[in-house]
Amino acid sequence: MGFGAILITGFFMLVGWMVSSRLKNKFKKYSEIRLSKDLTGADIARLMLADNGIHDVKVISVEGQLTDHYNPVNKTVNLSQDVYNGRNAAATAVAAHECGHAVQHAKAYSMLEFRSAMVPIQNISAKVINFVFLAMMFGAFAIKGLFSFDTALLVIIACYGVFALFALVTLPVEFDASKRALAWIEDRGIVTPQEHDMAKDALNSAAMTYVVAAIGAITMLLYYVMIFMGRRD
Repeated sequence: MGFGAILITGFFMLVGWMVSSRLKNKFKKYSEIRLSKDLTGADIARLMLADNGIHDVKVISVEGQLTDHYNPVNKTVNLSQDVYNGRNAAATAVAAHECGHAVQHAKAYSMLEFRSAMVPIQNISAKVINFVFLAMMFGAFAIKGLFSFDTALLVIIACYGVFALFALVTLPVEFDASKRALAWIEDRGIVTPQEHDMAKDALNSAAMTYVVAAIGAITMLLYYVMIFMGRRD
């Protein structure tokens, strides 16, 4: 990895840390405000699933903080303990958001299906690019006869192309899940207007982490494309 790539990576790691810290502060703030309906995150999740006619998805508690996710493989809404047991706007927002993914899955939302199909490709690309970087750093002379630097660049570009596409596809998936969540909690009368604003603010802060990741992936892709094009001149 070149010095420029290290700078770009470092910059986006810093931005990502800042966004993550802001997100944690938002959730901490909104976790201290008890929901007027006095429902836990688990209650919210089960209610939203039932309202959408989804009866084959389990709501379970998992360890960690901000580890909440929907698993389409075993059909589980996994909520961190603070969200699972929480009776506040933050827990409501997260629980409903993860159920938004379950609704996407049940309704065969195209972008979610596309993203799920890309997961194995993303995982393979991560392994390939790690191998190429390690080879370039420690085995440059040993692999000189196997492939050229230009070939290595093309492999890196292809991998970052996958990363960028995956990150871009993730954006509509996450935004749509939040949109479904906010619409449901409002229509169902789960929250007051003030609580709805807090839930929306929390989800918007969470969405920024995906935006930063997408910008970072695109920037790295363009960086290596420019290096390759510069070598062709």
